[in-house]
Amino acid sequence: MSTSLQEILSESWARNSPLQKGRTVGPVTAAYQRRTLTIYAALVIAGSLPWLLDGSDFLKAAGLGLWFPGAGFIASAGLWSLLILPLILGFFALGLFVWFGSGMVMAPAIVWFGAALLAGTVSSPAWNGAPPVAAGLLLAFAGYIQWRALKERAAAASKRAFRSSALKAGVEKALAAASPAPDSRERELSESEVKAVRYLLDRALQPPDRFDGFDIVDQFQTASLRYQINNCGYALAEIQTNYLPNFRGYLETAQLNLIEKYLHPKVWTYWSWETSWGHLNFTNHDPVGKDNIMLTGWLALHAGMYMLASGDHRFLEKGSLTFRKNARTAYVHDANDLVGSLNANYADAPFCIYPCEPNWAYPICNYIGITGLAAMDAVTNTNHARALRDRWTTALDTEFTDESGSVIGLRSTLTGLRFPFPGGELGFAAYQKVLEPGRAWRMWAIARAELEFVVGETKSGEKRLQLPGRGFDFGNYRSGFGGAYAAIMSVAREFGDDELALYAWRALEADCGLSEDSGVRRFTRMSNLSNISAVMGQVRRQGDYERAVKHGPPDLFRSGPMLTGIAYPDVLVARAVSTDGKCLDLVLYPGVQSGPQTLEIINLAPAGRYRVTGASVTTVTADESGKAQLAAHLHGRTEVTIRAV
Repeated sequence: MSTSLQEILSESWARNSPLQKGRTVGPVTAAYQRRTLTIYAALVIAGSLPWLLDGSDFLKAAGLGLWFPGAGFIASAGLWSLLILPLILGFFALGLFVWFGSGMVMAPAIVWFGAALLAGTVSSPAWNGAPPVAAGLLLAFAGYIQWRALKERAAAASKRAFRSSALKAGVEKALAAASPAPDSRERELSESEVKAVRYLLDRALQPPDRFDGFDIVDQFQTASLRYQINNCGYALAEIQTNYLPNFRGYLETAQLNLIEKYLHPKVWTYWSWETSWGHLNFTNHDPVGKDNIMLTGWLALHAGMYMLASGDHRFLEKGSLTFRKNARTAYVHDANDLVGSLNANYADAPFCIYPCEPNWAYPICNYIGITGLAAMDAVTNTNHARALRDRWTTALDTEFTDESGSVIGLRSTLTGLRFPFPGGELGFAAYQKVLEPGRAWRMWAIARAELEFVVGETKSGEKRLQLPGRGFDFGNYRSGFGGAYAAIMSVAREFGDDELALYAWRALEADCGLSEDSGVRRFTRMSNLSNISAVMGQVRRQGDYERAVKHGPPDLFRSGPMLTGIAYPDVLVARAVSTDGKCLDLVLYPGVQSGPQTLEIINLAPAGRYRVTGASVTTVTADESGKAQLAAHLHGRTEVTIRAV
């Protein structure tokens, strides 16, 4: 293992965190919150003036409505105002949800100020007792919020103190539990893992304009097609890097199909709406521009991982990523433009960490964005991620870390306020491993220790994870813990914790409807997004994700012979490796039925002669282009090797 205990504990686990100095918000967050408070104070003062100056009934009620949504109706002093106030507050909460869910910044403002104007038209005569009642309600709400915040901060501070005291022991346990990274020359998918990978291939190999097997709910939040497409692409690139570096054919076709699918208007034109009602930008709907890291960052990682795994650099070419909206409008880009957009947004954003939806900054998308830069750096031999890392990490520590030391899930870049959204160590540790392995191991040690409290037992007495409550699948917005178990399994595998991954697998088997149909393994009670994560949890081993983002396959592998020209699902590939740049080792399975199959091998020495085992011939000679074909009878696990004579 390349990371030692000393390296992991060489710096405080929340480096540069303002929490160590007793502060709870960073300087940018504090400035934005002060601005928000100043604007709100101005609204309260403006709303008070009609009462102080004895203005009209309309102005009094409308002014009181500026204090909080629906407050103007208190001026009516009627029973019906007691009914309409909760209704307005409900509509305001819905407006906040719409703003959060789709970036429609106008939604809560329309409810708030629209209600104030409506109150002005119906509240006559204005009741003079309305301001004290409204003030009392406002003070009671503010007091409750403050009480709750103090209580949460105290609990979080206690949690952080406990974590700090237990960190060294936790890291030691995490390192002791970690299996070593496997030898890249000996990787092979098991038969059950091949069946799981088919779940990905079935979706990726359909025509780019087809979305069979994808969940189509909305295109704004976590069930969006873009996240399903990207995660499927990440998974296939990781599999190619670690198991099948010398397989081209339908594995590359699948990855190219996914990126082309990403360019379909159904996937990306959500941005036309979001930039219109979030930025009030009604003319330029180019998705590669201001904000929108949920497209640019995720696609940069997707394209970078594909190019790194395959050696195919086509997405560096001008126009290779063209977002065509209709016959008249197209936004012509390539992977370099994605890098440029990421760097420009990071440079311009006061928080550094910048928005997905207009005015909402999610650290998870920014983790994807900076790891996307890392992948592109590996492809183009540049240094964007490393150059950004210190500023980005400082922003994470000072603006997006809570009192327990955990990364928060979401902050409004308009108000500076934090909003509820899942965060914590588990969701970020694997991405952090690409940036700072020591910090990543600290995050994993904390997550792992806290998962010990949810280890239960199966009916047969075997250990499994047992999360409380009903759960939530972010891939289809239904109840269930399948996505959580799959994510835990994937992250545990990245850190070599096969035991914890096994506990998560048992939970999936027990609760999520493991099924096999026509040789394809899937879970019937999980979303497509969660199923993709479960595939990664099955095939991943220690360091696989980090390797696929930062390094790709060894150059020696890539220089060797390549398998291609086979049909899916007739031939399923479990191993395709050239350990010395001259030979080719294959492990194949029949996907439909046993029998003879033709294999095409490329990148051989022109006119070179090769010895073959496991096929219907014992020798083969390449043509002048370095290509050869041979037949092999596939029956169960079939090994085929090709060696230069």
